[in-house]
Amino acid sequence: MFSVTVSNSIMIAHSLDGEVFGPAQRLHGATYVVEVTMRRKALDSDGIVADIGRASELLNEILEPFAYRNLDELPQFENRNSTTEVLAQTIHEAYAAGIRDGRLSGDTASAIESLQVRLREKPDAWATYDAPVHG
Repeated sequence: MFSVTVSNSIMIAHSLDGEVFGPAQRLHGATYVVEVTMRRKALDSDGIVADIGRASELLNEILEPFAYRNLDELPQFENRNSTTEVLAQTIHEAYAAGIRDGRLSGDTASAIESLQVRLREKPDAWATYDAPVHG
């Protein structure tokens, strides 16, 4: 299995509902390094998993609506905690849809089998969502 990863970072604000979150129940900020890893069994005719430039552009577009925003105010998180895990899943769903819509080059849409989104809150703490692109 071949893979390629692109990354970017975003700064967000949010609060988390539930006693388990302690002081994070109050409005606070977080900076995430977002890594998206695409996997496929064979390289395309150009010898790549996906065009890194297009893959980076897609990630930038997906992250832009979240950057410097209070996630509590966004419809995606209405009545839902915007935990790191939930945000990773939300980004995964948007990125997988972009792949299926042909936002990457060549036969990438059908050939990329799985996608992993990792959000690093700090060097020693992160959350990951990993699922197939199709289905």
